[in-house]
Amino acid sequence: MVDHTERSIVINADAADIMAVIADFEHYPDWVSAAREVSVTESGTDGRATEVRFVLDAGVLQDTYVLTYDWDADGRGVSWRLVSSDLQRDQRGRYVVVQQVPGSTKVTYELMVDLLVPMIGQLKRRAEKAITEAALNDLKKRVEG
Repeated sequence: MVDHTERSIVINADAADIMAVIADFEHYPDWVSAAREVSVTESGTDGRATEVRFVLDAGVLQDTYVLTYDWDADGRGVSWRLVSSDLQRDQRGRYVVVQQVPGSTKVTYELMVDLLVPMIGQLKRRAEKAITEAALNDLKKRVEG
């Protein structure tokens, strides 16, 4: 991914448990503060979501968008890209989970967002950093909680 933001965190859980939370889109509104509605619109033959619709309300930013998902065959990661959005021109992201020892897993989140409204690069990086940090912290709380 060109020109993206990347952050990592260690979560006290096994990789499979973390991936299960990441894949449980219907429950995102329970732990992702800006997610008002999340619905799986398409699933693969393995039952995993391949397309998901989000209704986001982050105060001044409100968006409805659809992402398509590609799950790693080894179950250790997932990537996505934007299909449609009210505010975004492009979005690409990826979670990678690497189990370090039993009960301890490093989770890396990569994100690139391009809004329809022009934004200075430094502000864009700052927004991506805030999104990735909040997402990782919320994921950690959900998995460990």
